[in-house]
Amino acid sequence: MFSGFLTIAPSCDVCDLDYSFADAGDGPAFFVMSIVGFPVVFLALLMEVRFEPPLWVHMVLWLPVTVVLCLLLLRPCKGILFALQYKHAAEEARFNDEH
Repeated sequence: MFSGFLTIAPSCDVCDLDYSFADAGDGPAFFVMSIVGFPVVFLALLMEVRFEPPLWVHMVLWLPVTVVLCLLLLRPCKGILFALQYKHAAEEARFNDEH
């Protein structure tokens, strides 16, 4: 399905299904930021209240955790949204000129 890390191939290598119908847009990024952001912020605040470490400790700990988790989840999330678009025959919104 992918031709690069996040690049969707033009078509399926096995069945030649044209992938031009699907565009996940910013959906995967939103879901990944939400899934990763809430627990990381909660844990960072918990650590701050409990241990009161200096700011550099938070940066050294939470920045790599956030980046790694986002990179690990972004491709599967994009694949899931792509598959859901195919399953539900999702298309771009269209407006009728008729009133």
